[in-house]
Amino acid sequence: MRPQRVRLFVKSWCPWCREAEDWLRARGVAYERLDVHRDPRHYAEMIRLSGQTLAPVLEADGRVLADFGADELETWWQAQGWN
Repeated sequence: MRPQRVRLFVKSWCPWCREAEDWLRARGVAYERLDVHRDPRHYAEMIRLSGQTLAPVLEADGRVLADFGADELETWWQAQGWN
């Protein structure tokens, strides 16, 4: 089972954001990429969801993981029961 909706809030220059995108793509996870530098609405929503200004922030079916690396994403993803 996988989440229905996955959104990834990124900063285009952020190496952890690129890692998160690589991780999602390698596992065939469809996601919406939201560049918080290009659109201030995305930046405001990222802050609302995570309570911080750091990226990446992943929101999947209402569950939020903020300011993480690929190892943390792997652990979190598995803890959600997703494969």
